[in-house]
Amino acid sequence: MFDADTMNLVHELAKALKARGLLCATAESCTGGLIGAALTSVSGSSEWYVGGVVSYANSVKTGLLGVAEADLEAQGAVSEPVVRSMALGACRATGADMACAVSGVAGPGGGTPDKPVGTVWIGWSLHGETRARKFHFSGDRDEVRFQTVREAVRGMLEWGKEN
Repeated sequence: MFDADTMNLVHELAKALKARGLLCATAESCTGGLIGAALTSVSGSSEWYVGGVVSYANSVKTGLLGVAEADLEAQGAVSEPVVRSMALGACRATGADMACAVSGVAGPGGGTPDKPVGTVWIGWSLHGETRARKFHFSGDRDEVRFQTVREAVRGMLEWGKEN
């Protein structure tokens, strides 16, 4: 299901999290649980992955993850403040040390001039600090979603190696 590059990143992330005794979680919108699926495809993932929230609806983003309605109204779901809040909320909800959060326009519809199809924001949280990055992926809906998974995992791995 996932390409070799993504699975190599997942295995590296597993080693890094286990070595540091860190737990991770996910908060997913446009990927609909694919990041969690990639992480749990590794045997023993229960040692470092505690779970995730598929927050496709804004009501789930605000209700479960603590995203401010004002951020959603002002910036939209596909935005930096929203994914930062989602990542923090995933850590709060699960007790994880680290989380990634994604929100994007996977297509084929839903794009706008400001946020065309393929626009994805990914946020990460580690010990209460956050990072976020905007991506512009190409391809069809599945390709956008799988590229998002790979970059979300890569971001957790890179930050996890720093600490």
